[in-house]
Amino acid sequence: MRALPEFTLHRPDSLAEAVALGGAAGTRLLAGGTDLLPNLRRGLEQPQALVDLSQLGELRLLEQAADGSLAIGAGVTLATLASDPLVARTLPALAEAARAVAANTHRTSATLGGNLCQDTRCVFYNQSEWWRATNGYCLKRNGTRCHVAPQGERCHAAFCSDIAPVLLVAGAEVQLASASGTRTLPLAQLYRDDGAAHLALQPGELLVRVRIPPAVVGERIAFAKTRVRGGVDFPLASAAVALRLHEGRIASLRAALSGTNSLPLLIEGTAALEGCTVDEASAKTLRQLVQKQVQPMRSTVTPPQYRREAAGVLAGRLLRSLALQDG
Repeated sequence: MRALPEFTLHRPDSLAEAVALGGAAGTRLLAGGTDLLPNLRRGLEQPQALVDLSQLGELRLLEQAADGSLAIGAGVTLATLASDPLVARTLPALAEAARAVAANTHRTSATLGGNLCQDTRCVFYNQSEWWRATNGYCLKRNGTRCHVAPQGERCHAAFCSDIAPVLLVAGAEVQLASASGTRTLPLAQLYRDDGAAHLALQPGELLVRVRIPPAVVGERIAFAKTRVRGGVDFPLASAAVALRLHEGRIASLRAALSGTNSLPLLIEGTAALEGCTVDEASAKTLRQLVQKQVQPMRSTVTPPQYRREAAGVLAGRLLRSLALQDG
């Protein structure tokens, strides 16, 4: 990695100032920097200015409303999510997912908003400038060809947030702010299936906070991750499952995956399992639903088929473990 390029650093005192500055051409927003700064040092980005969000106290909000919903500011660190008693009590799977991200030092700086808005990753993209230049760059940055799918017309870099699957099955919404105002949308609508342009953010738009609705009585959520190394690594697949049983049968079931596609996936078709008991047959059905919908490509050193199989196995195991907890 090379030294950081020269840039102007802004430290706004208000959200309004931050979005005004962030809307300028050639400007990037900076929170923990654990994703952006390595990209700068690899020459992947060369912004003219950075807007440091660390002074904005409203981005560090973490509170529970009277209706039981949970509001978490985009600037809340993953270390806080991993250890906060309120998070542990209301959504323990979120704390577990936060603990699965990188290492302790990374989590101290990394933020919720940064994890949800992180760049997509690929072995042909996350390289030094000279390596990428030697290979003719790629479709994601400065090139015209995707080395993963040479005959295709879009980038297949993978989105690797460990936090997103938990929030998807929990039904989370995100609040976004820009110079033109604010808007709220379901978390799933924040993403697009394109590794080169995976966020549906407008220019200069900032993720302000996440709202998680009140927990449904009797519903449990669990998280699991597989990776090459036991710590620090990005996921080959991260999975979350939300399950509610009624009289021993599935009353509701949702599953979400990350690390396999260019966006986090909320698995379709799980409603077909409602009314079934949780056994090997239902776990197999969920596993097959996942394996049909995930589309891992050659964007990591691990074979795509392994990642597809692992994603299905994670979801099936989570379903069985949640049923055992309920029992």
